[in-house]
Amino acid sequence: MAMQSRITELFEIDYPIISGGMVWCSGWELAAAVSNAGGLGLIGAGSMTPEVLREHIIKCREKTPYNFGVNVPLMRPQAAELMEVIAEQKVPIVFTSAGSPKKWTGWLHEHKIKVAHVVSSSAFAVKCEAAGVDAIVAEGFEAGGHNGKEETTTMCLVPAVRRVTDLPLIAAGGIATGDAMLAVEAMGADGVQIGTLFALTQESSAHENFKRHCLNLNEGDTLLHFRKLSPTRLAKNNFQSAVQEAENRGASEDELLEIIGIGKTKTGIFDGDVENGELEIGQIASLLKGREIEPVEIVIERFVEEYYSYRRQLINQAMEAMISRRSLL
Repeated sequence: MAMQSRITELFEIDYPIISGGMVWCSGWELAAAVSNAGGLGLIGAGSMTPEVLREHIIKCREKTPYNFGVNVPLMRPQAAELMEVIAEQKVPIVFTSAGSPKKWTGWLHEHKIKVAHVVSSSAFAVKCEAAGVDAIVAEGFEAGGHNGKEETTTMCLVPAVRRVTDLPLIAAGGIATGDAMLAVEAMGADGVQIGTLFALTQESSAHENFKRHCLNLNEGDTLLHFRKLSPTRLAKNNFQSAVQEAENRGASEDELLEIIGIGKTKTGIFDGDVENGELEIGQIASLLKGREIEPVEIVIERFVEEYYSYRRQLINQAMEAMISRRSLL
């Protein structure tokens, strides 16, 4: 059963469910699987060269007849080259993050590309509306990977953003179940963007070691680090311990950059060295503990069933409460 919302209408999809553009996880296979299952799949260009991105776009188009998009972190040195590939390949949707929405929105619209921008505060949401974006993603502190410096949780951020803009709003951060989508919908969101849940599916390009490690995390096993650089949520391991020790003794930005080194996210997520690599994953991973590595189709099917089940429960409870009040009159 398709869901109707401003997000499904905007992106021409069945469900207002969007996969996060995650480095080393969101390749063409994951994007195509999400789109084929009724959501909007995103290719994560944050870990790709322009040539690799072109290859992923072509393969994704071969595997799905439905809309898909690309996520571009604007802080990437090659952002301009990535945008040229996106325009050349006529990708219909782009999600931008980690930069000013004003920089590329107009250019993308000239190429008939719809734009959503990721924000971590209501102040940036206002800037998004001024820049003319088509939709806003409000990503809370719970999310994996790079986070906003405000450290505002999703439950606080979504209603704050809704107060300052009427644009289609997508909630992100800590969403992995149907009841979570129902909750953010009640606060004004028109859809959700999901990272962790999809990062741990069969179609994710992450290494199986990474997926199994993250499916065994407990509450408190992810922490936010690199506040001096770009706040990033990491799972606990040897790399994270080294970062924590350095930050506790007041390490400089240069020393932290040295610890990060080159390719630590690839080492952990793509190559599967779960002890010494950088493992970016969301807080919600602990809620998924014990699950199998499943195909996207099953994950989305369960998610949608959960959503409708919880919605029916709330409606039934409201009806029962109404009947009960009337009987007392």
